Amino acid sequence: MIDAYDEYTHLSLDRRKFMERLTVLAGSGAAAATIAPMLAANSAQAAMVAADDSRVAGQDVTYPGASGEMKGYLVTPKSASGPLGSVIVIHENRGLNEHIRDVARRVAVDGFVALAPDFLSPQGGTPSNEDKAREMFSTLDMAQTVANGEATRAFLAKRQGANGKVGAVGFCWGGGLVNRMATKSPELNAGVAYYGAQAPAADVPAIKAPLLLHYAGLDERINAGIDAYKNALTDNGKTFEIFIYDGVNHAFNNDSSAARYDKAAADLAWSRTTAFFKKYLA
Repeated sequence: MIDAYDEYTHLSLDRRKFMERLTVLAGSGAAAATIAPMLAANSAQAAMVAADDSRVAGQDVTYPGASGEMKGYLVTPKSASGPLGSVIVIHENRGLNEHIRDVARRVAVDGFVALAPDFLSPQGGTPSNEDKAREMFSTLDMAQTVANGEATRAFLAKRQGANGKVGAVGFCWGGGLVNRMATKSPELNAGVAYYGAQAPAADVPAIKAPLLLHYAGLDERINAGIDAYKNALTDNGKTFEIFIYDGVNHAFNNDSSAARYDKAAADLAWSRTTAFFKKYLA
């Protein structure tokens, strides 16, 4: 069922065909209707760090992109003193939603300035309909998207109160973008990719940033590219760490998806992510 949902959310199945397959797997239409919301992300799920949490201050911002205005959600820790490292928080193929805003606040609680860009800004921004958002991702120009990621890095590096060091963390589509950014942004200071598509091996020599790569043990689609990427990183002398979390599914960090979230793996990966950023962005 999770594999069918993954195929649906990555646009090789439409919703009708997905529900037909889920009905067969679940045994009835009623069972499928009950299971589908458990597979999907639930925007009503309580945030780990509330929007009005006293430890952070969040605001919607606009800033210059590579060829137009970018929108995003900027969060700063209230108690931290001195120049801070910054982290770009890159969304899944659902766009800038409440879950990613929550993740940005978690990053700020850990002592960094966090900016979650809306990479659908060139198309008017993330729509409320997730199916529509996924369709919009299929039309994005990757070169322009990577350039907007670099523009985001430059914006954060020059921001008042920043120490000039910028990392990026991304999930699913966003994890793939972190890998792509690393090949095109020589001033990126650290990259963390959660179950993201690997960058082309031919582009690996250009990577400067140290990388932390999290993979789900059951994620056959993404994991098929691990060995080639690992070999290219090793052969080119890059600094990287790879962790594979056994027995968990793609999107195991997304606590708004009841069927796929794995708290133990998510907590361990997050502790490693925080330590990685503290090492390279201090």
